[in-house]
Amino acid sequence: MKFKSHLLLALFFSLIFLTTSGFTVVGHRGDPTKYPEETIQSDNSAFDSGADYVELDLHLSEDGVLVISHDEDLSRVTHTPAIVSQNTFQSLNQLKYDNGEHVMSLDQLFEHYKNKPNTKFVLETKIDHNLDPSYELEDKVAETIKKYHMQKRVMIHSFSAASLFRLRKLMPDAYLILIVGSLKRINFSVLPQVNAINVSSDVIQQNAWLIHWLHRLNKQVYVWAEMNESPALWHWLINRNIDGVVTNYPATGFKYKLAKEGTHKFTIHKPGIYFGKKKASIMMNPYVRIKRRKYVYPGQKLNIMYGVRAHNQLYYQIAEKSFISAEFVNLDLTKKDIAPYEYKQIVAKPKVQVPIYRYPDNQEKTAKKLPANKLFRIQNFNGGPKSMWLYTNLGWVKAKDVLFYGFFTPDDFHEYNKLPRVSRYNNIALLSYRTPTLPKENTCLDSIISTNKIIY
Repeated sequence: MKFKSHLLLALFFSLIFLTTSGFTVVGHRGDPTKYPEETIQSDNSAFDSGADYVELDLHLSEDGVLVISHDEDLSRVTHTPAIVSQNTFQSLNQLKYDNGEHVMSLDQLFEHYKNKPNTKFVLETKIDHNLDPSYELEDKVAETIKKYHMQKRVMIHSFSAASLFRLRKLMPDAYLILIVGSLKRINFSVLPQVNAINVSSDVIQQNAWLIHWLHRLNKQVYVWAEMNESPALWHWLINRNIDGVVTNYPATGFKYKLAKEGTHKFTIHKPGIYFGKKKASIMMNPYVRIKRRKYVYPGQKLNIMYGVRAHNQLYYQIAEKSFISAEFVNLDLTKKDIAPYEYKQIVAKPKVQVPIYRYPDNQEKTAKKLPANKLFRIQNFNGGPKSMWLYTNLGWVKAKDVLFYGFFTPDDFHEYNKLPRVSRYNNIALLSYRTPTLPKENTCLDSIISTNKIIY
């Protein structure tokens, strides 16, 4: 009888609280490979890349403010040692991420997005009630969600079953998800209280039957991992009947969502810019790829209307019967981001094998490597400030894998110093006999060692 009552409760909650459908892409802490995690810039990038939700973490400050941060110690993200629970929010709010944004509260986040109904969030309560018996964090979460009328735009997940039990009492209609990294944590004392399980990809791969079993109980199944862009992992996941992924790569998650749904065209409506050094041909149709006698020119600003996937490649529609390969158009970098590097050359870092990619995409790695001790001109840029890609005549490489090489004038360093920290690459090689003014100490250059004609 006890088993049946738990099962009926599970079915009851699931029928009431089933608020998502289809395949859901959740940007883990925003879009952290492009921008500093859990900032507005990172969140916006995730939404623009196709994420349905953005996942964020919550801690309580010393004075009881809900602070958005994965770590309780903010050293990693702000370069300042500060424990959230040991500082007031007023002091925490002074700390900055590498893009210049300040550490923010859940109130500030909701205030920013309250009039943008398509932005939705998965909130994680970072708490261990074995160590902290207080439910102040959950009470504040429920209060803030209701204050901004975000009930239909928020899901809440946690490793803490006690945290979710408290939230179920406070918000009976909330969509709650239990995060698990082990089968032992899934039991009938927890299932009636939650709508979904967020399972480690390792557990799913070892126990694929779990998906069917949870679905029979009307529980949705999300998968989390240290999601890289391994095609093997993504293909395996997408061919299972899971309901969504929590990923560091929302653009990749969105690509697989389109593939799963059989969608080839999607709306973008966002400005872009072409950073290439040569004109690029415009096509009439990406499926047939007939070139027109029209071109996109270096520095040209574009209105990206739609994205179209064809031949396993992404194209942007920029006008009627006008398409261009997405690899040559940037939606995230600005002219300022690339200014210090635009006319430099690159060389592989010493003793580093630099992989070459077909497209600016981690899944498009080729077997080729950038030859050592050879200079290459940068012909185009892609990616974001934190994850810049560079195009050479051999293909695409990651900016972090190479050295920028050339004459860096005082004007170059002036532009460099104006950049937010996230856009300042410290892998710079300088020609020693043409560097009358070295960068200031706050330019984030790790080391400058003179060797003959190169400083790197």
